[in-house]
Amino acid sequence: MMAATGDSESRAPVAWVVVGASGFVGSAVAAELAGRGIPARGVRAPHIASSAADPAAIVREASCSPLRQLLAADFAGAEVVINAAGLAAPGHTGSPELTGANALLPVLVAIAAKDAGVSRVIHLSSAAVQGHRPVLDESAERTPFSAYSRSKALAEEALAALPESGLELVVLRATSVQGPERPTTVALRRLAASALASVAAPGTAPTPVSSIHALAWFVAEVGLHAGRVPAVVLQPWEGLSVTAVLAAAGGRQPRTLPAGVCRLLVRTGYLVSRLLGERLHGTVRRVELMWFGQAQDPGWAESVMIAPQSQVAAVLRPAQPGR
Repeated sequence: MMAATGDSESRAPVAWVVVGASGFVGSAVAAELAGRGIPARGVRAPHIASSAADPAAIVREASCSPLRQLLAADFAGAEVVINAAGLAAPGHTGSPELTGANALLPVLVAIAAKDAGVSRVIHLSSAAVQGHRPVLDESAERTPFSAYSRSKALAEEALAALPESGLELVVLRATSVQGPERPTTVALRRLAASALASVAAPGTAPTPVSSIHALAWFVAEVGLHAGRVPAVVLQPWEGLSVTAVLAAAGGRQPRTLPAGVCRLLVRTGYLVSRLLGERLHGTVRRVELMWFGQAQDPGWAESVMIAPQSQVAAVLRPAQPGR
């Protein structure tokens, strides 16, 4: 259990629903809720596809979906619904399945939750919707750069376009979330332990790399918050620099490269990726984050004194033999 600076632990549990409770984020959220004694049930995310390309079309499609009534029945009696479902595919080149999972489903969940009389919906979005901005924040500014980030941005735009109702809808932008056995984390450990591990000088840039434990804890805090929560909240920073992340994951200090050379290589990588239909965007973005990181504003969480314990270094650290 993570220690909170807020007072949510003293409030009575509520009935929650977690859509996508068997997935990477959903299972962690379900475990966090169980640890707090909050009654919750999981709902399997339906497999849906969509060719919609704008927010209005997404809203129309969700409003008319035959799944609307089925999900509303699943949400009956719940006060909080968390949408942790989606297709985590940063390197994806786009498809109706990606749009359906990441854009249509969140809107469908929100509409069904309104029908069921739910008080608060938390949609797990991604900080990737703000692309290469030097500083992540909780604004409506979105600059997606890939098929994956565009699908997440489309969801945010469509949710913002929904008519006003009594439903409190919160978009929670997760950052670069790592888990002990997550494939992306395993790959990061391999990279960090190799000769390729490097950072752009001076190597002190903050990084949005975060832990699944801190994200699950923060989701619970947002759901339990007694006051009004902003329409967009950003997962709090866990305090690591680009050098600290690689050192934790690889057990060795990364080399420091000239920042100018790194910027040139990143620009070249994106150019080549665009010529290949954005096939390399996810890989280039991971390298860019490894070298330059990305800062983030303190945001709402700090203003209400909600701060998770940083566990990302422990999550990144390779398991010791015999443990």
